Amino acid sequence: QVQFVESGGGLVQPGGSLRLSCAASGSSLAYYRVGWFRQAPGKEREGVSCISRSDGITYYADSVKGRFTISRDNAKNTVYLQMNSLKPEDTAVYYCAAVQWLSYGGVWYNARDYVYWGQGTQVTVSS
Repeated sequence: QVQFVESGGGLVQPGGSLRLSCAASGSSLAYYRVGWFRQAPGKEREGVSCISRSDGITYYADSVKGRFTISRDNAKNTVYLQMNSLKPEDTAVYYCAAVQWLSYGGVWYNARDYVYWGQGTQVTVSS
């Protein structure tokens, strides 16, 4: 069973940057589609970004497009989320999640499609 450990969260001022890491153990991330999700208190879990299993195609929520970049390093068995130009509304617990295959008609931003989840890392954007 694959396990994930997220790291890199913390407190940052608006306009600042953070780089989140999702380090996998127990299995190779090369065989998984990996997504980043976030959840703020009292709000629904939101898909932030995703990188495909096959060819590294990336997807982003409209709210983060142009500011966040997802990447994969299979040699290090790690997926990253570079977050730039952070805004207070980015404040949330960020989770790394993975699934080998989406179901037919599945969409990358649907949390129910993902099987394996990390414990989350807190990102707080405040002055």
